[in-house]
Amino acid sequence: MKSALYNARQNTKQNAMMFFPCRNWKPAFAIRLSIFLLVGGLFVILLQPAWWKWVLGIVFLDHMFLTVTGLIPRSSLLGPNITCLPQSAAERGEVAITIDDGPDPEVTPLVLDILDQHQAKATFFCIGKLAQQYPELCREIMRRGHAIENHSLSHHWHFSLFGPWRIHREVHGAQMVLSNICGTAPRFFRATAGLRNPGLEPVLAHCGLRLCSWSRRGFDTRVNDADMVLSRLACDLKGGDILLLHDGSAARTANGKPVILEVLPRLLERLAQANLHSVTLRSAIP
Repeated sequence: MKSALYNARQNTKQNAMMFFPCRNWKPAFAIRLSIFLLVGGLFVILLQPAWWKWVLGIVFLDHMFLTVTGLIPRSSLLGPNITCLPQSAAERGEVAITIDDGPDPEVTPLVLDILDQHQAKATFFCIGKLAQQYPELCREIMRRGHAIENHSLSHHWHFSLFGPWRIHREVHGAQMVLSNICGTAPRFFRATAGLRNPGLEPVLAHCGLRLCSWSRRGFDTRVNDADMVLSRLACDLKGGDILLLHDGSAARTANGKPVILEVLPRLLERLAQANLHSVTLRSAIP
């Protein structure tokens, strides 16, 4: 019995390593500086207790800086952040259309049909709990040659306020769900609205994930004008761009149609006119 239990635990560990190979976490300069200020401040207080107010003020300002930095989705001050495709992909005329907040049983199948019509590939950042509700839709995304990546388990709006253990539950939980459904582990993670805190990068390293934001977004969860969304995405469009749209939480046009369904066909036509084509993130990024 003990031997069987030991073997089961070993198999579980091996499967976890197979699915989620950890990568080394190297604290970003801003994080190293914060640690230095905190440790240095403690020494200063020990040597000069009367200076505690100055030390507290410096530490407070540093924490405010880190907080504000986490509210800038394309910032890399808290750790690596992919905001565009590699130069080699740009030279091949590749862009990446990324689609967040799904899968949605109404919108996602129509998005897949549009992509098929234009022979385009996309990356779907899926929410773990929605994937659990619609596993067959996730498999259909994969069957059509697209990629599914990690967009957290629950998509809480206050994700950036979570502590390290709560972040781990959200990221690792979605990684487990999506891996089991799709048969392959996500390689990229996108935080809710792109907002995060210094506790995210160590978790991503532990789960073998890389943070990915975007180079252009259309704000199609709030803007119901398809022309405006398209203009934001397609203005000065170039190879290497990562574009953000939403199949879940999509705003609706005046006639009640999800904005992505109005924008996506026209966006793909713009890409063709510019001799660009949409690929998945994992095909463009080693």
